[in-house]
Order: sequence, then C-alpha cells, then structure tokens
Amino acid sequence: MSLDLGSAVDGAPAGPDHLCPDHLWERLHRVEQRVRTAVRERRADDPDPDDPYRGQYLGPEAVERILAASAAAGRGGAVPGDAPAPPPGSRLARLSAAFGLLPVDLEILLVALAPDLDTRFEQLYGYLHDDLTRRRATIGLALELCGLPGAGTGRFRFSARAPLIAGGLLEISEPERPLLSRILRVPDRVTAHLLGDDEPDDALAGLARRAAPGAGPGAGAAAEPVDRLRAVAADGGLVHLLDRGGHAGPLAEAALAADGRPPLVVDAATLAARPPGSIVRVLAREARLGGGGVVLGPLDRLEPERPERAGLLRELCAELTGVPLIVYGPQVWDPAWARESPVVVTVPPPDARGRAEQWARALAAAQRPPGGPAEHGGQAALSGELAEAVAAYRVDREKLEGAAAVAARTAAAERRPVRAEDLRAAVRAQNAAGLDRLARRIEPAVGWADLVLPEPTAGRLRELVLRARHRDQVLGQWRMRPGGGRGNGVIALFAGESGTGKTMSAEVVAAELGMELYVVDLSTVVDKYIGETEKNLERIFTEAAQVNGVLLFDEADALFGKRSKVEDAHDRHANVETAYLLQRMESFEGIAVLTSNLRANLDDAFTRRLDVIAEFPLPDEAQRRLLWDRCLGRRLPRGDDLDLDFCARNFELTGGSIRACAVSAAYLAAGTGTPLGMVQLVAAVVGEYRKLGRLVLESEFGPWLGVLRDAGHV
Repeated sequence: MSLDLGSAVDGAPAGPDHLCPDHLWERLHRVEQRVRTAVRERRADDPDPDDPYRGQYLGPEAVERILAASAAAGRGGAVPGDAPAPPPGSRLARLSAAFGLLPVDLEILLVALAPDLDTRFEQLYGYLHDDLTRRRATIGLALELCGLPGAGTGRFRFSARAPLIAGGLLEISEPERPLLSRILRVPDRVTAHLLGDDEPDDALAGLARRAAPGAGPGAGAAAEPVDRLRAVAADGGLVHLLDRGGHAGPLAEAALAADGRPPLVVDAATLAARPPGSIVRVLAREARLGGGGVVLGPLDRLEPERPERAGLLRELCAELTGVPLIVYGPQVWDPAWARESPVVVTVPPPDARGRAEQWARALAAAQRPPGGPAEHGGQAALSGELAEAVAAYRVDREKLEGAAAVAARTAAAERRPVRAEDLRAAVRAQNAAGLDRLARRIEPAVGWADLVLPEPTAGRLRELVLRARHRDQVLGQWRMRPGGGRGNGVIALFAGESGTGKTMSAEVVAAELGMELYVVDLSTVVDKYIGETEKNLERIFTEAAQVNGVLLFDEADALFGKRSKVEDAHDRHANVETAYLLQRMESFEGIAVLTSNLRANLDDAFTRRLDVIAEFPLPDEAQRRLLWDRCLGRRLPRGDDLDLDFCARNFELTGGSIRACAVSAAYLAAGTGTPLGMVQLVAAVVGEYRKLGRLVLESEFGPWLGVLRDAGHV
C-alpha cells in the first residue's frame, strides 16, 4: 500500500463549527494525532512501507517483524491523559453521564466515530490493519490507539453489559472473528446526535415522537396530581398514572418537560404491533440521548395482560433503569407486568370548565394557519352554545383533538364559525365501530317537538338530560356519589305500554345530548350456554364506555327480571345473571335507558340503582288528537271529510298504533289516487284493531262501520 503520510494527516478535519458542537472536532483532532503517531511508528519499523501488495501476502521479513513484536504484546501504554473532560452541558458530557461512560469509553467511541466524520480515517485505519478493505477500527486497533493492551482489562469495555454496548452506542460486527479483529461501528443515530440532530431514530418513525418543549399540563388538571407527578418523576424510575379521564398523557409530558427532561412519547398500540426485536433497546437509547424520560400509553392498547406484551413491558423497564418511565392507562397496575413496582398517581378527569378550555385550545389549534402564531385564528374560549354542546361528552385527548379538527374543517369549508352541530357530528364520528357489532345504532332524527307526552313524563326526560350534562360536576367534583365502586353513569327506566313513546323518547334524549342511540339486540346477548350471556353483556358495557352514546335496553325485563327462589340449576343461573347485571350497571360510566312494558317484573334492587324513572301512560283524548295530526304530517293531502276529533275521541290507541294507522291510511290513499279521507283512515284503524286482537264495535266506529261494510273493508 502506497501512502503519502504528510498529505493524509496534516491539518485538522475541516467542517463548520456549528455542525460539530461540544468541541467534537477538537477531540477528533486528538484522535488523529494518535493515529499519526501509530502510522509513523508502523512505517519506521516497516522495511518496505511502500509495498503495493501489503496485506495480500506475508513475506519472511514481515514474519520476523511480527515475531519480534510479540515480546512487547500485552504491555501497552497508559490511557491518553491529554484529553480534557468534555465541557459541562456539552453533548459529549451529557452522553457520558446518561450512559455511564468512563473516560476510556469516550476515547473508544471517538476512535470508532472518526471514519463517519472524516473519510481520511478509512484509509488510515486500513493502513494500520494492513488491509485497505477494513476501513473501520477494530477492537484491537481501538485499544492500541487508546494505549491499552489487547490482553488487558480494556477488552472488557466491549462485553455485552459494558455501557458502550449495552447502551447501543457501539455495534460489533463479524462475531466469527477473534475479539480483537472484530469491527466497531457507531450507529448513525448516535453520530447524528453528536452533530446536533435531535430527531428520533428512523426506526421509531410512527412509534415515538419527541414532545414539544414547554407543553403545559392542560387546563382543568388538578394541581395535586401535577405537583406529585413532578416530584416523583424527578427521581426517575417507574410511575403509573391511573387515568380516569383519558387526559393523563399531556400531564406526564408536562411533568417531565417542567424538570428539563424532554419526554419521548411512545404510542402503546404501535409498540404492540411491532415485531419483537431490538426496538426496546432503540427506545432506551433514544431516551438517554435526549436526556429525558419515556411516556408510554394508553396502557390498555398495549394489552399487558397478554404474556408476550407483559414481557415487552418488563424488557422496557429493565432497559430504562435510571430513566423516568411514565405509563398511563385506565387499568390498575398488575405486579406481574414488571419486576419494579411503580409509584401510582391517580389522575381525575377534568371538570366542566377544564373540558371547555381543552375544547377551546383544540379548536384554536385546528383553526390556526400552518406556521401561524398561537394566538392567530383561534377561539380564546368557547361560547355558551358550544360549551353546552360538549358538556355531556367524555372523550380523551386524541378523540377531542380529532373532533375539533373535523369541526373546524367543516366550518372552514362553508366559511363560517364553528357551530354546536359541527362539534356534535365530529364527536359522533370519533365513536368506535365495536359497539355496532353488538347493538343497533340509530342516528337521532327526532326532537322535542315530535313528542306528545304528559308534562310529568316530559319533565323526567328533561331531568335525564340535565343529569347527563352535569354528572361530572355533581358526582365527580362535588362527590355526591362517593365510595362503593359506583360509577358516574346515568341510568333511567322508561315504563309503560307498548307504543307509548319510550323508544322515541330515548332517541330524543340522545339527540338533545348530541349522541347516537345504541339499541341492544337481545339476540346478540342471551345465550343458552351458562356464562355466555354475562360475557356478551360485558363486551357491550366495555364498548359502550368507549363511545359517546345512549345505550338502550329495550324490553329490559327479559334481562333484568326478578330473582327467584333457587329450586334447580336454571334458577341459580338466572339469579347469577341478575346479580351480575346489578353490579355491572352500578359501575357503568355511560348513559343507559331501560324500557319495560311490565315494571313490576323488574328486580327491586334495580329500582334503587335507577336515577330517573319515567312513566309513559296511555295518551288521553287531547294527546291522541295531537298525535293524529302530527303522524299524518303536512305533506299528505287530506280530504274534506277527515274528522280527527272523531278519531281521537272514539279510538283509544297508543302513539305507536296511531302512527301505524296513519301509514296504512296513506298507502290506501295512494292506491286510490285521492286525498286521504275518513274511509281510508277508519279502514286503517280496523286493520290495527285486528292486529291488536281487539273487537270492532259499532259503539266506537259509529256510522263509519256501515260505510266500511259497503266498501268491502269489513
């Protein structure tokens, strides 16, 4: 190999100072000086230093030189002492502190790093190896340049548990070779970090992000959990946030950022989807490079109850020893998930004011032009209408920001401010589809004007809406339902005859709250096998907790029937179902409506757990008159002989039956091509009576009964 030493090593590597902070070029220049010395010593002992075939054969002179040098093998020199300690606060200093590096580790790292910063080191290292194809430092060369013997304790700095290797700062290739001949390589991410790049490793794309500095804990967050979390996180270790409102993530990020630890935020669902491998080590290295901690959640998406996922969590805790790790989620911590026990901090949901402020900030961010200042284009606070629209919603940060973005885009497309309906529609769009497989989803299309109810019943419906909107304030902030495992759900019973408007009333309540109505299909719930009905119900309740909707159990007495005396296994199983429902309804966090035609058949224990009971009586004459008029609508042409007063006075029908009669009469009118008259309407009533099994009496139908006989309808 022919080598012009003067042209190769004279001068320090060139490069802009701002690209190489922490005096990296100065330290690299010191490495170069040691390489210069090693090259000169090699050339001085080489009888033919300019041999172009060096490294391809071993001549007699080379053999003699190697044998002569063997006597000096193993002695080595001292670790270079002329290299000053890295300046406090520099990247090299932070790297040494974060990974627990000794001065010799830092020198080894710089020797391995040199070819990545200056290509001349590739040729120099090849010359020192007597092999130009080996352009990176080997373990033996690194020890030689650091003045350490190959057979000394310096070789243990390359063991699997040594800081450089365990921390992922150095990679050793060619394991089939002897230890001293193995190649060293500094990962590109470590090199980029030393050059000033703070972007996470490419292997973490879509999995982790560096949180923005200076993020606040979020409005409405209680001060006590915030302060406690900051104190706990400052000492490092494992912390578990028991998340009661879906907003613990920003709190964890803010607690770390407040102590000068830029958090690395990891999405648990994405981590669970990644194949097992070195991703945990990459996460740990990135957290240490950033000098911060790790925020992982929501924990339920990681599914730590599965053994392989729990192993992933244990591995992450082991790799992040000494680094703050904050996990959050709604589950209680299981000691089997990790060897280390966490400090548990409960994070309550934000109050009504806090939620309104979160919505205001999310809308402001969604309406802000790209690159615009934070104060531009956003709402400082929600208007009364918008605040009332979102009062009943319980959404986590991800869904809240997504809904705000959808609402802002909808309003921007029509060049107008955000309306309450925009927010309601956007929240409904965030609902998961899991409940659709277990219940029938109804998007409300009716309102208060469509109901014909006595005032006491309507008052109970308004009370139900009131409870749903202010339950967090009354039950949470004011603690009017403390202890006993009671949830913050609202449960109502609608009792009355079939067709009196129970299901429609539930739809109106859902519409008033801006939610969807989910009607539980009993065919998907009841199972002949013991225990399966409870499992199906648990799936429904679990999915219902993830959506902003009203859960409707139609014909609830089929599920919530009275417990009976146990005379056989069937009675025992039926009682177990009822007892399970009693417990599950009490801990339910959502809004549920039970409807029943036979209130007396419900177990008495359910009555105590009900928040609202609305009785739906049969409509009186005035209400029937109003129902007839509304069911016929304004578009259907009416004949001059139509007498709705007669129908209301003579036909004692429920609202459902009246609607059925109106539809049947409309079909008869459409078939004859004439406006709707009394003949078609009374004929429809006769058909409804026959469906209900009621007698068609002349005392009720009067002269119209003869008219129907003449027309062949009776």
